[in-house]
Amino acid sequence: MSNVLVAYFSATGTTGAVAKKLAAAIGADTYEIVAAEPYTNADLDWRNKSSRSSVEMKDESSRPAIGGAALTNLDAYDVIFLGAPIWWYRLPTILNTFMESYDFSGKKVVLFATSGGSGLGGSKMKLEPSASGATLVDGAILNGSKSDADLKAFAAQYI
Repeated sequence: MSNVLVAYFSATGTTGAVAKKLAAAIGADTYEIVAAEPYTNADLDWRNKSSRSSVEMKDESSRPAIGGAALTNLDAYDVIFLGAPIWWYRLPTILNTFMESYDFSGKKVVLFATSGGSGLGGSKMKLEPSASGATLVDGAILNGSKSDADLKAFAAQYI
């Protein structure tokens, strides 16, 4: 399935582990979305209204900068599984930065996430303005240790 990419943001490694397992199960490539300024534990403290992640999630125009290597071969992919942790009932705004950084016209972008208790919530709605020309699809929460068969079944719905 060389036309499939699993792109993900993972502040603590949880979503990264799921994304890599999904990619391995379906034979997809991976791309890690890296924050230019890595998130610390203090940045991720949802109980602190002044923490970096709290401030970003309150401001819908927030676009955290992306660091790391650029995604240079997006044209090679038809389907992109896009994952991240759920923050405040939706995906972090760094995914808006990612979506606005590339041309996703004609691509199917399937959202997935890891979460401590909530679903995808308003993630699709919040990402749609950043996904010009793409077909955005609510996928699933992929918590726990999913089997390869479970991950293949999840992905098969969209490929």
